Amino acid sequence: MATRKKECLSTRLLTWYRKNGRTLPWRGLHDPYAIWVSEIMLQQTRVETVIPYFNKWMQRFPNIKTLARASETDVLNAWEGLGYYSRARNLLKAAQHVLEQHHGELPQDVDELRNLPGIGRYTAGALASIAFKLDQPTLDANLRRVFTRLFNIEVPADSAAGEKILWDLAAEHLPKGHAGDYNQALMDLGANICIPKNPKCELCPLTEICQALAKGVQELRPVMKPKKDRPHYFQAAGAIIENTKVLLAKRPAKGLLGGMWEFPNGRIEAEPAKELENTLEREYSLRVQRGAALGVIRHAYTHFKTTVYAFECKPISISTSDTLKWIHLLELDNFPMGKVDRQIANILYGKI
Repeated sequence: MATRKKECLSTRLLTWYRKNGRTLPWRGLHDPYAIWVSEIMLQQTRVETVIPYFNKWMQRFPNIKTLARASETDVLNAWEGLGYYSRARNLLKAAQHVLEQHHGELPQDVDELRNLPGIGRYTAGALASIAFKLDQPTLDANLRRVFTRLFNIEVPADSAAGEKILWDLAAEHLPKGHAGDYNQALMDLGANICIPKNPKCELCPLTEICQALAKGVQELRPVMKPKKDRPHYFQAAGAIIENTKVLLAKRPAKGLLGGMWEFPNGRIEAEPAKELENTLEREYSLRVQRGAALGVIRHAYTHFKTTVYAFECKPISISTSDTLKWIHLLELDNFPMGKVDRQIANILYGKI
């Protein structure tokens, strides 16, 4: 009975996929590098957002060798706007490793793939099954949602116990010889039919075997651990301008927005107009005279929210370094920035 159920799941799913699978620029390619890039971009990012970035990336870095020899600035510039910038830095590091240790060819062994920066269990499984046709399971957010509904999993999907259950199900129901199509079919089903809210159960090819649907609890799956409230921080930022140049600060290589450029800033407690000058002196040893307000920018990151008050400033005492650099206002596009600082840069462009 269990074997028949497995065959029913994979047969119905693959039949549906052949008729309804999404047309995507990386689908049908026989280039593991392109598939790798797409899988990294798709981590925590919607397909419609990824497609234009993928197309531009492949034009700019068409192969591992080209990427490996690129500068971090060029890579971050190409990635700007996609967020989670450690993905871009890890792609660069992994490409350099592949060029040096694997003659520019992605390794086909799952364990060797997982040794590359930025490739975890999910991405290794996706690459192995899609790019190399190996019988390997994978488990992204779409697959998690589909499996928790198909098998009515009540254990939190983002817990260690839930992860184990879902990986076991992914491996158990994998059709030998068709893992790549099967994994992509589950991704498409989760993206188009088994969506987070108001799933389109009437269009699903697996309704007869969906345990959550049978109990009427499909919208209550997956169960997730309670989320912590995101803290809200306030910052003041200074666009320090002298003649036609503005001062930029480079963020540390590791951590949030690592290696990106920003306008000097710091956290404040209450009154941005009064605190800005002291904040910049404390954080950067910069002495400035605050000028006109440029705007207020609000942004939500994964773990916190921020409100940034930006001001135009005049320099009083400035010491530049490798991480503090004067650049021409017209060159701001050449320096990769996060969304908040890009908005400040665009405000400055409007004033030129």
